[in-house]
Amino acid sequence: MTRSQPRRARGTVGHAYSALNLRLALALFGLVTMTVLAVGAFGAGLAWLGVLCALFAVVAVVDLVVIQRRRAARRREQPGARHSLFE
Repeated sequence: MTRSQPRRARGTVGHAYSALNLRLALALFGLVTMTVLAVGAFGAGLAWLGVLCALFAVVAVVDLVVIQRRRAARRREQPGARHSLFE
């Protein structure tokens, strides 16, 4: 049984459930964007918007951790395999 994908997922090791590398790039973009927006909102005196953006930044960090764990599991299952951004 593969551990790099959630249980009951329709994907297999050969055909991934989600594009992990693309998810990684999008999560990094979200983290950077929300951090910059949170700092800007706090600087402009909009505390509620800063808190909301900071919350989204925390969600992006959690997503990054999940993605990295799945990428590490995939690396253990397929040593030496190279994956493009979209697989």
